[in-house]
Amino acid sequence: MNDSPISYVIALYIRLSTEDSKVGSFSIENQKHALHQYVDAMEGVKNAEVLEFIDNGYSGTNFERPAVQNLLDHMREGKINCIIVKDFTRFGRNSIEVGYFMEMVFPLYGVRFISVNDDFDSDKLHGDTGGINVAFKYLVSEFYSRDLSIKYKSAKYVKFRRGEYQSKLCPYGYQKGADGRMEPNEETAPNVRLIFELAWEGYGPGEIGKALYEHGIPTPGEYKAAQGVANHDVSRCGGVWPTSTVIKILDDERYTGTYIMGKREVTEVGGHRLRMKDESQWIKIPDHHPAIISKELFDQVQTRRARFKCPKNTRTYPLRGKVYCGCCRHAMQRTDNKNRVFQCRHSKVDESAPCHGLTVKEAELEGMLYEVLAKQAQVILNIADLSNAGRLDVQLAEQAEYDKQIENYLDQKRVLYEQFILKQITMEDYKVQKAAVDSELDRLRTIHSNLKVQTSQMEMDEKTKSARTELAREVVGAGGLTAGLADTLIDRVYVYPNNQVEIVWKIKDFCMEAA
Repeated sequence: MNDSPISYVIALYIRLSTEDSKVGSFSIENQKHALHQYVDAMEGVKNAEVLEFIDNGYSGTNFERPAVQNLLDHMREGKINCIIVKDFTRFGRNSIEVGYFMEMVFPLYGVRFISVNDDFDSDKLHGDTGGINVAFKYLVSEFYSRDLSIKYKSAKYVKFRRGEYQSKLCPYGYQKGADGRMEPNEETAPNVRLIFELAWEGYGPGEIGKALYEHGIPTPGEYKAAQGVANHDVSRCGGVWPTSTVIKILDDERYTGTYIMGKREVTEVGGHRLRMKDESQWIKIPDHHPAIISKELFDQVQTRRARFKCPKNTRTYPLRGKVYCGCCRHAMQRTDNKNRVFQCRHSKVDESAPCHGLTVKEAELEGMLYEVLAKQAQVILNIADLSNAGRLDVQLAEQAEYDKQIENYLDQKRVLYEQFILKQITMEDYKVQKAAVDSELDRLRTIHSNLKVQTSQMEMDEKTKSARTELAREVVGAGGLTAGLADTLIDRVYVYPNNQVEIVWKIKDFCMEAA
Protein backbone atom coordinates (compact mmCIF):
# COMPACT_ATOMS: atom_id res chain seq x y z
CA MET A 1 0.00 0.00 0.00
CA ASN A 2 1.47 3.38 -1.02
CA ASP A 3 0.62 6.05 1.57
CA SER A 4 3.22 8.68 0.68
CA PRO A 5 1.94 12.18 1.51
CA ILE A 6 0.91 14.54 -1.27
CA SER A 7 3.01 17.65 -1.98
CA TYR A 8 2.57 20.37 0.65
CA VAL A 9 4.54 23.62 0.37
CA ILE A 10 5.25 25.87 3.36
CA ALA A 11 6.56 29.42 2.80
CA LEU A 12 8.57 31.03 5.60
CA TYR A 13 8.48 34.83 5.33
CA ILE A 14 11.28 36.70 7.11
CA ARG A 15 11.71 40.48 7.22
CA LEU A 16 14.34 42.70 8.82
CA SER A 17 14.18 46.49 8.64
CA THR A 18 17.02 48.93 9.37
CA GLU A 19 15.63 49.66 12.83
CA ASP A 20 14.96 45.98 13.56
CA SER A 21 18.62 45.18 12.90
CA LYS A 22 19.45 46.87 16.21
CA VAL A 23 17.43 44.22 18.05
CA GLY A 24 19.16 40.82 18.17
CA SER A 25 15.98 38.77 18.48
CA PHE A 26 14.78 40.13 15.11
CA SER A 27 17.88 38.95 13.20
CA ILE A 28 17.44 36.93 10.00
CA GLU A 29 19.10 33.88 11.58
CA ASN A 30 16.95 34.04 14.74
CA GLN A 31 13.77 34.28 12.68
CA LYS A 32 14.90 31.36 10.48
CA HIS A 33 15.67 29.22 13.52
CA ALA A 34 12.32 29.95 15.19
CA LEU A 35 10.30 29.25 12.03
CA HIS A 36 12.12 26.02 11.12
CA GLN A 37 11.74 24.84 14.71
CA TYR A 38 7.99 25.47 14.46
CA VAL A 39 7.74 23.58 11.14
CA ASP A 40 9.59 20.60 12.62
CA ALA A 41 6.99 20.39 15.38
CA MET A 42 3.96 20.69 13.06
CA GLU A 43 1.75 17.64 12.71
CA GLY A 44 0.94 16.12 9.34
CA VAL A 45 3.55 18.06 7.34
CA LYS A 46 6.57 15.82 7.92
CA ASN A 47 7.60 15.68 4.26
CA ALA A 48 6.54 19.22 3.34
CA GLU A 49 8.68 21.36 1.04
CA VAL A 50 9.86 24.49 2.89
CA LEU A 51 10.67 27.72 0.98
CA GLU A 52 12.25 30.87 2.44
CA PHE A 53 11.36 34.43 1.37
CA ILE A 54 13.59 37.09 2.97
CA ASP A 55 13.32 40.91 2.83
CA ASN A 56 16.44 42.39 4.43
CA GLY A 57 16.34 46.13 5.15
CA TYR A 58 12.70 46.79 4.18
CA SER A 59 10.01 48.59 6.19
CA GLY A 60 6.86 46.69 7.07
CA THR A 61 4.59 49.71 6.60
CA ASN A 62 3.99 48.88 2.93
CA PHE A 63 4.13 45.86 0.62
CA GLU A 64 6.64 47.23 -1.91
CA ARG A 65 9.16 44.54 -0.93
CA PRO A 66 10.73 42.15 -3.45
CA ALA A 67 10.52 38.96 -1.38
CA VAL A 68 6.91 39.50 -0.26
CA GLN A 69 5.92 40.23 -3.87
CA ASN A 70 7.68 37.02 -4.96
CA LEU A 71 5.83 35.18 -2.19
CA LEU A 72 2.47 36.55 -3.36
CA ASP A 73 3.28 35.60 -6.97
CA HIS A 74 3.93 32.00 -5.82
CA MET A 75 0.62 32.09 -3.93
CA ARG A 76 -1.34 33.33 -6.98
CA GLU A 77 0.19 30.51 -9.05
CA GLY A 78 -1.03 27.94 -6.51
CA LYS A 79 2.48 26.96 -5.44
CA ILE A 80 2.04 27.60 -1.70
CA ASN A 81 -0.24 25.93 0.85
CA CYS A 82 0.87 27.64 4.06
CA ILE A 83 2.63 30.91 5.04
CA ILE A 84 4.40 31.19 8.39
CA VAL A 85 5.85 34.34 10.00
CA LYS A 86 7.52 34.94 13.36
CA ASP A 87 4.89 37.56 14.29
CA PHE A 88 2.30 39.71 12.53
CA THR A 89 4.64 42.71 12.18
CA ARG A 90 7.09 40.67 10.09
CA PHE A 91 4.44 40.32 7.36
CA GLY A 92 3.36 43.95 7.63
CA ARG A 93 2.70 46.81 10.02
CA ASN A 94 -0.29 48.23 8.14
CA SER A 95 -3.36 46.71 9.79
CA ILE A 96 -5.74 47.50 6.91
CA GLU A 97 -3.57 45.90 4.21
CA VAL A 98 -2.63 42.86 6.31
CA GLY A 99 -6.26 42.44 7.38
CA TYR A 100 -7.26 42.42 3.72
CA PHE A 101 -4.84 39.57 3.03
CA MET A 102 -6.00 37.59 6.08
CA GLU A 103 -9.73 38.02 5.46
CA MET A 104 -9.95 38.06 1.65
CA VAL A 105 -6.84 37.00 -0.24
CA PHE A 106 -5.56 33.98 1.73
CA PRO A 107 -9.00 32.30 1.94
CA LEU A 108 -9.53 32.88 -1.79
CA TYR A 109 -6.34 30.99 -2.60
CA GLY A 110 -6.83 28.40 0.15
CA VAL A 111 -3.62 29.42 1.93
CA ARG A 112 -3.15 28.77 5.63
CA PHE A 113 -1.55 31.67 7.58
CA ILE A 114 0.38 31.18 10.82
CA SER A 115 1.98 33.77 13.13
CA VAL A 116 4.13 31.85 15.62
CA ASN A 117 4.60 34.38 18.44
CA ASP A 118 0.98 35.51 18.24
CA ASP A 119 -0.33 31.92 18.47
CA PHE A 120 -2.40 32.58 15.33
CA ASP A 121 -3.32 29.78 12.92
CA SER A 122 -6.07 30.47 10.37
CA ASP A 123 -6.93 26.76 10.21
CA LYS A 124 -7.86 26.76 13.92
CA LEU A 125 -10.04 29.89 13.82
CA HIS A 126 -12.63 28.66 11.29
CA GLY A 127 -12.88 31.95 9.41
CA ASP A 128 -12.20 34.26 12.39
CA THR A 129 -9.29 36.71 12.11
CA GLY A 130 -8.15 36.98 15.72
CA GLY A 131 -10.44 39.70 17.04
CA ILE A 132 -9.34 42.47 19.43
CA ASN A 133 -5.93 40.92 20.21
CA VAL A 134 -4.75 41.12 16.61
CA ALA A 135 -6.19 44.62 16.16
CA PHE A 136 -4.40 45.88 19.30
CA LYS A 137 -1.03 44.43 18.19
CA TYR A 138 -1.30 46.27 14.89
CA LEU A 139 -2.28 49.51 16.59
CA VAL A 140 0.91 49.40 18.68
CA SER A 141 3.02 48.60 15.59
CA GLU A 142 1.61 51.50 13.57
CA PHE A 143 2.24 53.97 16.41
CA TYR A 144 5.84 52.70 16.66
CA SER A 145 6.41 53.25 12.92
CA ARG A 146 4.80 56.69 13.04
CA ASP A 147 7.04 57.79 15.93
CA LEU A 148 10.20 56.73 14.06
CA SER A 149 9.04 58.54 10.92
CA ILE A 150 8.36 61.80 12.76
CA LYS A 151 11.81 61.79 14.44
CA TYR A 152 13.58 61.12 11.15
CA LYS A 153 11.57 63.79 9.31
CA SER A 154 12.33 66.44 11.98
CA ALA A 155 16.09 65.89 11.67
CA LYS A 156 15.89 65.97 7.88
CA TYR A 157 14.00 69.29 7.80
CA VAL A 158 16.57 70.97 10.05
CA LYS A 159 19.17 70.16 7.37
CA PHE A 160 16.78 71.40 4.67
CA ARG A 161 16.53 74.86 6.23
CA ARG A 162 20.30 75.14 6.62
CA GLY A 163 20.79 74.24 2.96
CA GLU A 164 22.91 71.25 3.99
CA TYR A 165 20.73 68.51 2.54
CA GLN A 166 21.13 67.60 -1.12
CA SER A 167 19.63 64.76 -3.04
CA LYS A 168 22.09 62.13 -4.26
CA LEU A 169 20.54 62.42 -7.73
CA CYS A 170 20.84 65.53 -9.87
CA PRO A 171 18.06 66.69 -12.21
CA TYR A 172 18.67 66.19 -15.93
CA GLY A 173 21.13 68.85 -17.13
CA TYR A 174 23.19 68.82 -13.92
CA GLN A 175 25.96 66.71 -12.42
CA LYS A 176 27.79 66.58 -9.10
CA GLY A 177 30.85 68.82 -8.95
CA ALA A 178 34.11 68.22 -7.09
CA ASP A 179 32.66 69.91 -3.99
CA GLY A 180 29.56 67.69 -4.08
CA ARG A 181 27.29 70.52 -5.26
CA MET A 182 25.34 70.59 -8.51
CA GLU A 183 26.90 72.09 -11.63
CA PRO A 184 25.68 72.16 -15.26
CA ASN A 185 26.49 69.12 -17.36
CA GLU A 186 28.06 70.35 -20.62
CA GLU A 187 26.44 67.51 -22.59
CA THR A 188 22.86 67.80 -21.35
CA ALA A 189 22.47 71.41 -20.14
CA PRO A 190 22.09 72.66 -23.77
CA ASN A 191 19.13 70.26 -24.18
CA VAL A 192 17.42 71.85 -21.18
CA ARG A 193 17.95 75.32 -22.68
CA LEU A 194 16.52 74.06 -26.01
CA ILE A 195 13.40 72.74 -24.24
CA PHE A 196 12.75 76.11 -22.55
CA GLU A 197 13.46 78.07 -25.75
CA LEU A 198 11.00 75.94 -27.73
CA ALA A 199 8.39 76.41 -24.99
CA TRP A 200 8.96 80.17 -25.07
CA GLU A 201 8.42 80.09 -28.86
CA GLY A 202 5.02 78.48 -28.28
CA TYR A 203 5.73 74.79 -28.74
CA GLY A 204 3.61 72.47 -26.60
CA PRO A 205 5.14 69.58 -24.61
CA GLY A 206 4.17 67.04 -27.29
CA GLU A 207 5.70 69.17 -30.06
CA ILE A 208 8.87 69.65 -28.01
CA GLY A 209 9.13 65.90 -27.53
CA LYS A 210 8.79 65.39 -31.28
CA ALA A 211 11.51 67.97 -31.97
CA LEU A 212 13.88 66.26 -29.52
CA TYR A 213 13.16 62.90 -31.17
CA GLU A 214 13.83 64.32 -34.64
CA HIS A 215 17.13 65.79 -33.41
CA GLY A 216 18.11 62.35 -32.10
CA ILE A 217 18.59 63.60 -28.54
CA PRO A 218 18.55 60.65 -26.07
CA THR A 219 15.98 60.74 -23.28
CA PRO A 220 17.28 61.36 -19.72
CA GLY A 221 16.98 57.65 -18.97
CA GLU A 222 18.86 56.68 -22.15
CA TYR A 223 21.60 59.21 -21.40
CA LYS A 224 22.09 57.83 -17.88
CA ALA A 225 22.14 54.26 -19.19
CA ALA A 226 24.85 55.25 -21.71
CA GLN A 227 26.87 56.61 -18.76
CA GLY A 228 26.52 53.28 -16.95
CA VAL A 229 23.78 54.42 -14.55
CA ALA A 230 21.04 51.82 -15.01
CA ASN A 231 18.35 53.34 -12.77
CA HIS A 232 15.50 52.71 -15.19
CA ASP A 233 14.56 50.22 -17.89
CA VAL A 234 15.09 52.14 -21.13
CA SER A 235 14.52 49.19 -23.46
CA ARG A 236 11.11 50.60 -24.45
CA CYS A 237 12.17 54.25 -24.98
CA GLY A 238 13.30 54.13 -28.59
CA GLY A 239 14.43 57.74 -28.31
CA VAL A 240 10.87 58.98 -27.70
CA TRP A 241 10.57 61.71 -25.06
CA PRO A 242 7.40 61.22 -22.99
CA THR A 243 5.32 64.37 -22.67
CA SER A 244 5.46 63.96 -18.89
CA THR A 245 9.28 64.21 -18.96
CA VAL A 246 9.16 67.48 -20.93
CA ILE A 247 6.54 68.92 -18.55
CA LYS A 248 8.61 67.89 -15.53
CA ILE A 249 11.63 69.79 -16.86
CA LEU A 250 9.55 72.87 -17.69
CA ASP A 251 8.09 72.88 -14.17
CA ASP A 252 11.46 72.58 -12.41
CA GLU A 253 12.60 75.87 -10.90
CA ARG A 254 15.97 74.35 -9.97
CA TYR A 255 17.18 75.22 -13.47
CA THR A 256 17.20 78.89 -12.35
CA GLY A 257 19.72 78.14 -9.55
CA THR A 258 17.07 77.90 -6.83
CA TYR A 259 17.15 74.68 -4.84
CA ILE A 260 13.70 73.49 -3.72
CA MET A 261 12.99 70.89 -1.06
CA GLY A 262 9.92 69.59 0.74
CA LYS A 263 7.56 69.92 -2.24
CA ARG A 264 5.89 66.58 -1.55
CA GLU A 265 5.01 64.42 1.39
CA VAL A 266 4.06 60.79 1.73
CA THR A 267 0.38 60.02 2.19
CA GLU A 268 1.05 57.38 4.85
CA VAL A 269 3.87 56.43 7.18
CA GLY A 270 6.42 54.25 5.40
CA GLY A 271 4.51 54.48 2.11
CA HIS A 272 5.68 55.61 -1.32
CA ARG A 273 2.61 57.50 -2.50
CA LEU A 274 3.25 61.22 -2.55
CA ARG A 275 1.08 64.31 -2.59
CA MET A 276 2.04 67.87 -3.45
CA LYS A 277 2.21 70.30 -0.52
CA ASP A 278 1.11 73.91 -0.75
CA GLU A 279 3.87 76.09 -2.24
CA SER A 280 3.98 78.16 0.97
CA GLN A 281 5.36 75.08 2.73
CA TRP A 282 8.21 74.50 0.27
CA ILE A 283 11.77 75.28 1.33
CA LYS A 284 13.56 77.40 -1.32
CA ILE A 285 17.24 78.33 -1.32
CA PRO A 286 18.07 80.91 -4.06
CA ASP A 287 21.53 81.03 -5.70
CA HIS A 288 22.24 77.54 -4.40
CA HIS A 289 23.95 76.36 -7.61
CA PRO A 290 24.76 77.72 -11.11
CA ALA A 291 21.66 78.39 -13.23
CA ILE A 292 21.09 76.80 -16.66
CA ILE A 293 18.35 79.27 -17.63
CA SER A 294 17.48 82.75 -16.39
CA LYS A 295 14.69 83.39 -13.92
CA GLU A 296 13.11 85.70 -16.52
CA LEU A 297 12.92 82.93 -19.14
CA PHE A 298 11.50 80.48 -16.60
CA ASP A 299 8.76 82.94 -15.56
CA GLN A 300 7.93 83.78 -19.19
CA VAL A 301 7.56 80.09 -20.03
CA GLN A 302 5.30 79.52 -17.00
CA THR A 303 3.11 82.45 -18.03
CA ARG A 304 2.88 81.20 -21.60
CA ARG A 305 2.11 77.62 -20.45
CA ALA A 306 -0.46 78.54 -17.80
CA ARG A 307 -3.41 78.80 -20.21
CA PHE A 308 -2.80 75.25 -21.50
CA LYS A 309 -3.00 73.60 -18.09
CA CYS A 310 -6.06 71.40 -17.59
CA PRO A 311 -7.71 70.27 -14.38
CA LYS A 312 -6.66 66.81 -13.27
CA ASN A 313 -9.12 64.08 -14.19
CA THR A 314 -9.74 61.92 -11.14
CA ARG A 315 -12.70 59.94 -12.52
CA THR A 316 -12.33 56.22 -11.96
CA TYR A 317 -13.19 53.60 -14.57
CA PRO A 318 -12.83 49.79 -14.59
CA LEU A 319 -9.65 49.51 -16.68
CA ARG A 320 -7.78 52.43 -15.18
CA GLY A 321 -4.02 51.73 -15.23
CA LYS A 322 -4.50 48.30 -16.84
CA VAL A 323 -4.43 48.90 -20.61
CA TYR A 324 -1.02 48.72 -22.33
CA CYS A 325 0.23 48.77 -25.89
CA GLY A 326 1.29 45.27 -26.89
CA CYS A 327 3.95 46.61 -29.30
CA CYS A 328 5.89 49.17 -27.24
CA ARG A 329 4.54 47.99 -23.81
CA HIS A 330 3.68 51.54 -22.70
CA ALA A 331 0.44 52.44 -20.93
CA MET A 332 -2.30 53.56 -23.30
CA GLN A 333 -3.96 56.86 -22.48
CA ARG A 334 -7.73 57.19 -22.27
CA THR A 335 -9.50 60.08 -23.97
CA ASP A 336 -12.21 61.55 -21.76
CA ASN A 337 -14.81 62.47 -24.36
CA LYS A 338 -18.07 61.11 -25.76
CA ASN A 339 -16.39 58.32 -27.77
CA ARG A 340 -13.85 57.21 -25.19
CA VAL A 341 -10.87 55.27 -26.54
CA PHE A 342 -7.52 54.02 -25.27
CA GLN A 343 -4.69 55.20 -27.51
CA CYS A 344 -0.94 54.63 -27.68
CA ARG A 345 0.66 58.06 -27.59
CA HIS A 346 4.23 56.92 -26.99
CA SER A 347 4.76 56.20 -30.70
CA LYS A 348 2.95 59.33 -31.87
CA VAL A 349 6.21 60.94 -33.04
CA ASP A 350 7.35 57.79 -34.91
CA GLU A 351 5.13 57.08 -37.92
CA SER A 352 7.08 53.91 -38.71
CA ALA A 353 6.22 52.30 -35.37
CA PRO A 354 3.78 49.34 -35.62
CA CYS A 355 1.58 50.90 -32.93
CA HIS A 356 1.51 54.40 -34.42
CA GLY A 357 -2.12 55.57 -34.19
CA LEU A 358 -3.22 52.41 -32.32
CA THR A 359 -6.59 52.88 -30.57
CA VAL A 360 -9.31 50.71 -29.07
CA LYS A 361 -12.78 51.80 -27.96
CA GLU A 362 -13.27 51.58 -24.20
CA ALA A 363 -16.81 50.18 -24.46
CA GLU A 364 -15.74 47.45 -26.92
CA LEU A 365 -12.73 46.45 -24.79
CA GLU A 366 -14.79 46.30 -21.58
CA GLY A 367 -17.50 44.30 -23.36
CA MET A 368 -15.02 41.79 -24.73
CA LEU A 369 -13.33 41.31 -21.35
CA TYR A 370 -16.64 40.84 -19.55
CA GLU A 371 -17.77 38.31 -22.15
CA VAL A 372 -14.62 36.25 -21.48
CA LEU A 373 -15.12 36.51 -17.71
CA ALA A 374 -18.81 35.63 -17.92
CA LYS A 375 -18.11 32.49 -19.98
CA GLN A 376 -15.46 31.33 -17.54
CA ALA A 377 -17.67 32.12 -14.57
CA GLN A 378 -20.48 30.04 -16.08
CA VAL A 379 -18.13 27.07 -16.53
CA ILE A 380 -17.14 27.33 -12.85
CA LEU A 381 -20.78 27.44 -11.77
CA ASN A 382 -21.63 24.45 -13.99
CA ILE A 383 -18.99 22.27 -12.37
CA ALA A 384 -19.56 23.57 -8.83
CA ASP A 385 -21.62 20.48 -8.00
CA LEU A 386 -18.58 18.26 -8.64
CA SER A 387 -17.32 19.12 -5.18
CA ASN A 388 -15.04 17.00 -3.01
CA ALA A 389 -17.47 17.34 -0.10
CA GLY A 390 -18.59 13.68 -0.32
CA ARG A 391 -15.03 12.43 -0.60
CA LEU A 392 -14.05 14.67 2.29
CA ASP A 393 -16.71 13.06 4.53
CA VAL A 394 -15.37 9.62 3.64
CA GLN A 395 -11.83 10.77 4.36
CA LEU A 396 -12.82 12.20 7.76
CA ALA A 397 -14.65 8.97 8.66
CA GLU A 398 -11.61 6.90 7.65
CA GLN A 399 -9.36 9.16 9.71
CA ALA A 400 -11.66 8.73 12.73
CA GLU A 401 -11.54 4.94 12.28
CA TYR A 402 -7.75 4.99 12.40
CA ASP A 403 -7.96 7.18 15.53
CA LYS A 404 -9.97 4.40 17.18
CA GLN A 405 -7.53 1.70 16.08
CA ILE A 406 -4.57 3.67 17.40
CA GLU A 407 -6.36 4.17 20.72
CA ASN A 408 -7.11 0.41 20.91
CA TYR A 409 -3.45 -0.49 20.43
CA LEU A 410 -2.42 2.07 23.05
CA ASP A 411 -4.84 0.33 25.43
CA GLN A 412 -3.21 -3.01 24.54
CA LYS A 413 0.20 -1.56 25.46
CA ARG A 414 -1.15 -0.45 28.84
CA VAL A 415 -2.70 -3.88 29.47
CA LEU A 416 0.57 -5.63 28.55
CA TYR A 417 2.49 -3.44 30.95
CA GLU A 418 0.01 -4.14 33.76
CA GLN A 419 0.26 -7.89 33.07
CA PHE A 420 4.05 -7.68 33.23
CA ILE A 421 3.99 -5.71 36.51
CA LEU A 422 1.56 -8.21 38.02
CA LYS A 423 3.84 -11.04 36.77
CA GLN A 424 1.04 -12.51 34.67
CA ILE A 425 3.46 -12.70 31.70
CA THR A 426 7.22 -13.10 31.51
CA MET A 427 9.67 -10.41 30.47
CA GLU A 428 10.32 -12.27 27.18
CA ASP A 429 6.59 -12.52 26.36
CA TYR A 430 6.15 -8.83 27.25
CA LYS A 431 8.93 -7.73 24.89
CA VAL A 432 7.68 -9.90 21.98
CA GLN A 433 4.05 -8.77 22.31
CA LYS A 434 5.01 -5.11 22.88
CA ALA A 435 7.23 -5.15 19.76
CA ALA A 436 4.29 -6.44 17.70
CA VAL A 437 1.96 -3.75 19.10
CA ASP A 438 4.54 -1.00 18.49
CA SER A 439 5.08 -2.15 14.92
CA GLU A 440 1.34 -2.00 14.21
CA LEU A 441 1.10 1.38 15.96
CA ASP A 442 3.86 2.77 13.71
CA ARG A 443 2.02 1.52 10.63
CA LEU A 444 -1.31 2.99 11.75
CA ARG A 445 0.26 6.32 12.70
CA THR A 446 1.96 6.61 9.29
CA ILE A 447 -1.34 5.97 7.50
CA HIS A 448 -3.14 8.37 9.86
CA SER A 449 -0.53 11.09 9.28
CA ASN A 450 -0.85 10.76 5.50
CA LEU A 451 -4.64 10.82 5.74
CA LYS A 452 -4.44 13.98 7.84
CA VAL A 453 -2.31 15.75 5.21
CA GLN A 454 -4.66 14.64 2.43
CA THR A 455 -7.71 15.74 4.43
CA SER A 456 -6.12 19.14 5.14
CA GLN A 457 -5.42 19.58 1.42
CA MET A 458 -8.99 18.60 0.51
CA GLU A 459 -10.36 21.08 3.06
CA MET A 460 -8.22 23.85 1.55
CA ASP A 461 -9.34 22.83 -1.93
CA GLU A 462 -12.96 23.11 -0.79
CA LYS A 463 -12.34 26.59 0.63
CA THR A 464 -10.65 27.69 -2.61
CA LYS A 465 -13.44 26.21 -4.76
CA SER A 466 -16.07 27.87 -2.59
CA ALA A 467 -14.39 31.28 -2.84
CA ARG A 468 -14.01 30.86 -6.61
CA THR A 469 -17.67 29.90 -6.97
CA GLU A 470 -18.74 33.01 -5.04
CA LEU A 471 -16.57 35.12 -7.32
CA ALA A 472 -18.13 33.46 -10.39
CA ARG A 473 -21.62 34.32 -9.07
CA GLU A 474 -20.49 37.93 -8.60
CA VAL A 475 -19.24 38.05 -12.22
CA VAL A 476 -22.51 36.68 -13.64
CA GLY A 477 -24.60 38.97 -11.44
CA ALA A 478 -22.64 42.12 -12.35
CA GLY A 479 -23.97 42.25 -15.93
CA GLY A 480 -20.84 44.10 -17.07
CA LEU A 481 -17.25 44.84 -16.17
CA THR A 482 -16.96 46.73 -12.87
CA ALA A 483 -13.94 48.32 -11.22
CA GLY A 484 -14.11 45.73 -8.45
CA LEU A 485 -14.05 42.77 -10.84
CA ALA A 486 -11.24 44.31 -12.90
CA ASP A 487 -9.12 44.93 -9.79
CA THR A 488 -9.71 41.39 -8.53
CA LEU A 489 -9.24 39.45 -11.77
CA ILE A 490 -7.29 41.51 -14.32
CA ASP A 491 -3.65 42.51 -13.97
CA ARG A 492 -3.05 43.99 -17.43
CA VAL A 493 -4.55 44.06 -20.91
CA TYR A 494 -2.17 44.34 -23.88
CA VAL A 495 -3.70 45.73 -27.07
CA TYR A 496 -2.20 44.97 -30.51
CA PRO A 497 -3.07 46.13 -34.04
CA ASN A 498 -5.89 44.30 -35.86
CA ASN A 499 -8.01 44.12 -32.67
CA GLN A 500 -5.74 41.54 -31.02
CA VAL A 501 -5.81 41.51 -27.20
CA GLU A 502 -3.73 39.67 -24.59
CA ILE A 503 -5.06 39.41 -21.02
CA VAL A 504 -2.82 38.91 -17.99
CA TRP A 505 -4.96 37.51 -15.17
CA LYS A 506 -4.45 38.05 -11.46
CA ILE A 507 -6.16 34.81 -10.42
CA LYS A 508 -4.97 32.23 -12.95
CA ASP A 509 -7.05 29.39 -11.46
CA PHE A 510 -10.28 31.31 -12.06
CA CYS A 511 -9.53 31.66 -15.73
CA MET A 512 -8.03 28.21 -16.26
CA GLU A 513 -11.25 26.51 -15.14
CA ALA A 514 -12.72 27.24 -18.55
CA ALA A 515 -9.69 25.97 -20.46
